[in-house]
Amino acid sequence: MKSVLKALGVVVGGAALVSLVASCGGSDSVNNQSFTSTALVSDGAVAAAHTDPNLKNAWGVAFNPKGFVWVADNATSLATLYDGNGTPQSLVVSIPNGINGTANPTGIVFNGTTDFVVTRGGKSGVGAFIFAGEGGTITAWAPAVGPTNAFVVFDSGSAAAVYKGLALASNGGANFLYAADFHNNRIDVFDKSFAKVSTPGKFQDASLPAGFAPFGIQAIGAKLFVTYAKQDAAAHDNIDGAGLGFVDVYDTAGNLLQRFASGGVLNAPWGITQAPANFGRFSGDVLIGNFGDGTINAFDPASGQSLGAINLPDNTSFVQHGLWGIAFGNGLSNQPVNTLFFAAGPNDEANGVYGRIDVKM
Repeated sequence: MKSVLKALGVVVGGAALVSLVASCGGSDSVNNQSFTSTALVSDGAVAAAHTDPNLKNAWGVAFNPKGFVWVADNATSLATLYDGNGTPQSLVVSIPNGINGTANPTGIVFNGTTDFVVTRGGKSGVGAFIFAGEGGTITAWAPAVGPTNAFVVFDSGSAAAVYKGLALASNGGANFLYAADFHNNRIDVFDKSFAKVSTPGKFQDASLPAGFAPFGIQAIGAKLFVTYAKQDAAAHDNIDGAGLGFVDVYDTAGNLLQRFASGGVLNAPWGITQAPANFGRFSGDVLIGNFGDGTINAFDPASGQSLGAINLPDNTSFVQHGLWGIAFGNGLSNQPVNTLFFAAGPNDEANGVYGRIDVKM
């Protein structure tokens, strides 16, 4: 849960609204575009419009396409829901323990398929939200089975798995879950029944330096983007540092397609998303958030060329200490599709904040 070296930077706090200016070449309208960043809700440690004591080390972010955002709260083993203003919703979902203790959820995905069915106590239902956790579990929330709690559907605790990220994608017409096991330096793959399976490719990159392991994972189109961070001595948490990070692109069968980014601006990268066509100068680019230094950097979606960071008016980088998940809204409940929402665990992951970055002309 905690990185070895404390990430540099500042928490988005004090005044919850901060203006960010993005500068680039091109037309005056592009040059004059700016971004605003707002801390919407926190556990109380960061100035925000709303307070939720459950929001501690806010990690993964996933949107219900027809409703509110879900945030995986790593330090409380809960999932909490918010609208685009940061208003906490009444539903709070408990993530159960595994054989190694607390779940400590990290990655979360929305499941819009009819697969990944949970059955308990004579009841069955599709797992609408699925979580991976540092305790080595895959858990799923199926409202028809348990409205306020998830269920363990796979437990890799005996293998000392430490899942830091989760993605859902299809391969050959079938749906699979992909979990980044940071401790064992591998991607575990699960079929529609939550059974662990092998893939033709092995999600391996022989050119990676020793000591780097899968940290975050995100499906973008038909590809899987995997971030790599440097392991600490126990291979449980990451080591922060400038240039300590890699990003690879794989197909959903596990075959390496591309080394997308190496070192440079990367610093324990975790959050990944692709910007829509109306996100200012970074429209259409792949955005990668660093846990290590709290910055968000843009990359060309084809070449992986670094294009710059979301910047403050004085041209210093926007920094959110303990930055984890980043995702664009669903167009509902004041969650615009061109607003970038983020989750973080500031103050060495002891606290939590959920916020948004909007384009401002």
